[in-house]
Amino acid sequence: MAETSLKKRDKNSQQRQLVLWIGALITGGLLGLINLSWLHEFMNFIATVYTRLFQLLAVPTISLAVITTLASFGNQKDTGRIFRHTITFTLLTTFAAAFVGLLLYLIVTPGNLPLDVVSKGNSELPQDLGTLSYLEHILRVIPNNIVQPFLEGNVLSILLLAFAIGIGLAKLPDSDGKKTVVNLFHGLQDLLFLLIRALIWTLPLGIVAFAAQLSAQVNAGIVFDSLGKYVAVIIGGNAIQFFVVLPLFLLARGINPIRTMSSMSPALLMALFTKSSAATLPVTMETAEKRLGVSSKIARFVLPICTTINMNGCAAFILVTSLFVMQNGGIQLSFASMLLWLFISVISAVGNAGVPMGCYFLTLSLMSGTGAPIGIMGIILPIYTIIDMIETAENVWSDSCVCAITNSYS
Repeated sequence: MAETSLKKRDKNSQQRQLVLWIGALITGGLLGLINLSWLHEFMNFIATVYTRLFQLLAVPTISLAVITTLASFGNQKDTGRIFRHTITFTLLTTFAAAFVGLLLYLIVTPGNLPLDVVSKGNSELPQDLGTLSYLEHILRVIPNNIVQPFLEGNVLSILLLAFAIGIGLAKLPDSDGKKTVVNLFHGLQDLLFLLIRALIWTLPLGIVAFAAQLSAQVNAGIVFDSLGKYVAVIIGGNAIQFFVVLPLFLLARGINPIRTMSSMSPALLMALFTKSSAATLPVTMETAEKRLGVSSKIARFVLPICTTINMNGCAAFILVTSLFVMQNGGIQLSFASMLLWLFISVISAVGNAGVPMGCYFLTLSLMSGTGAPIGIMGIILPIYTIIDMIETAENVWSDSCVCAITNSYS
């Protein structure tokens, strides 16, 4: 009886929180429409503060979650099984996202842009992007000291270190020293989650700022200065993956997609505004455990991995944008070459580090080596903010689905 009453209170609390967040979203949207420069600057300041705070918590969340989980059950058979399910469904959902993007591209068939527009796009390209080859990008993932990945916020490097430390602790013989180290990591994680809950409690203020920031951008015409059919393919592909493909994965395991999406809505909303699945990770983990009911053992192991390698939106963006750029460069695109680029986009997305504009950077790097007119990337740049928001929400939704599916096997 007491347990039922507690569950009811938790459900009511979650509903009140969601209503508060939606109210903050509407308030922020209305504030963004007010043409006051000082208000826009203040909202941008608040949004930046929240983004920085979540980025601050993201790095220790990733490392501590993986270390404590592997240290706790690294020697058990569950470890390999959970990891296999995570990788399998990450690859399946990422391939599905890229394939949906390819099908839409073939159906919609975006046309070529005028040459003068492409030439103008060259001036919009950031001068410091595209100078790093993809192999050099992979090398940067491999750390050469233990401090640098944390200073740079290199998520893949941090994940590699966390795996090494977690597995190392699991393999160490039981001793007082091992117990002390493991207890230290668990204590730090408990402290971290306390900070996360405190930040989530104040989040409505951040949502007001994020919504005002977006509303001001839309009002300024950033969204509507688009590339028509290309943008339709990108956004349409994300929508199909979000509302059709990923729910089908859940249904195949007997999981209710509507309940899952409703439970994970705070994380999805946060991802939409922060444009960073890594920065959203603290909210994603807290939401998966408290609202979705995923085992903490599963959530704290699967979600940090998915945040790093499960990039559905990124794979679709790389594929569609690469095809669009190469088509405008007069490169003949056979069906075989499109399939090849599908595999390239998936591999590139999985290896994408958690850096700002990561998908944009990777696509520009790939296109720089093909001789295609990369000036188109400069035309895409002004609208990439909106694309990035949608893709990040899709990435977090995919992470949540993979986590829920993996949890269903336990």
